Amino acid sequence: MSSTTDTNHPDAAAPRTDNRTPVLEARKLSKSYGHVRAMVDADFELMPGEILAVIGDNGAGKSTLIKALSGAVVPDHGEILIDGKRVTFRSPIEARAMGIETVYQDLAVAPALDIASNLFLGREIRRSGPIGKLLRVVDARAMRTEAQSQLDALGVRIPDVRQPVESLSGGQRQSVAVARAAAFGTKLVIMDEPTAALGVRESGMVLDLIRRISGRGLPVVLISHNMPHVFDIADRIHIHRLGSRVAVVSPRTHTMADAVAIMTGAARPEEVGGRSHYDERASQRRRTDRDGAGPDGAGPDGADGAGPDGADGAGPDGADGAGPDGDGETRS
Repeated sequence: MSSTTDTNHPDAAAPRTDNRTPVLEARKLSKSYGHVRAMVDADFELMPGEILAVIGDNGAGKSTLIKALSGAVVPDHGEILIDGKRVTFRSPIEARAMGIETVYQDLAVAPALDIASNLFLGREIRRSGPIGKLLRVVDARAMRTEAQSQLDALGVRIPDVRQPVESLSGGQRQSVAVARAAAFGTKLVIMDEPTAALGVRESGMVLDLIRRISGRGLPVVLISHNMPHVFDIADRIHIHRLGSRVAVVSPRTHTMADAVAIMTGAARPEEVGGRSHYDERASQRRRTDRDGAGPDGAGPDGADGAGPDGADGAGPDGADGAGPDGDGETRS
């Protein structure tokens, strides 16, 4: 996929050539808080089935943009379109009614409630008949069955949906929040820093979950500061700076260094690109694999011609030409 940039920005290069109708689009969104302009003519496009990462430095306006798209903030100017039709969100409830689900950084789960209750929080299934309509008694069995089915479909391994969320690990809690969004999101899912507080293993679990959601045809917006995660999972990368979009790039045409340079203003969008992130990683692997050498002809630990412990021509214990006991010969 080729890179695209915002044609309305002074640093813009070529316009988007994709003729498909975006699932979610924003045009010229602006939002001010007193004298502070949080969004300035910000544009946004999410294409069908894609994972779109949104990156930007602190204070770039990412959060304001996402809040406007999810109904938490009403922009001063501009328009939002779903499938090409203009819509107006005055609250997150209205955005949810249009099929937009958001997983916030604080997860918005109730720790004392069980997994099934959290999945249906605010949308509980009622018992049939007068007991459900008049007394509003929930159908706990139906909720547990549906919750287990949803978790199984996404490959989330939690043995019992009756256990409280507070007993889960951080990655499992994040999975519950993501599964809830996937269960009710019919248009798209927005995820705000889903791996920020997670370890390596749990982060990988959440990234796999995002891939499964996208594989079901549901587009995902991923807000993240973790560049390796962004370049590992995103189809396109929306770069936000000083309240507006400055570029949209692809991991197939740009490296992490390119994206950071655009994000910080160190380079204009048209000044970088053309060398893919995947090419960079493949080149690094080739340099590492060549004759067992590292990036500069070094061994695995970086010393020229070094063995595992970094001494020139050293054996396992670091003495030049030494055997295991360091006296120049190997003893049997």
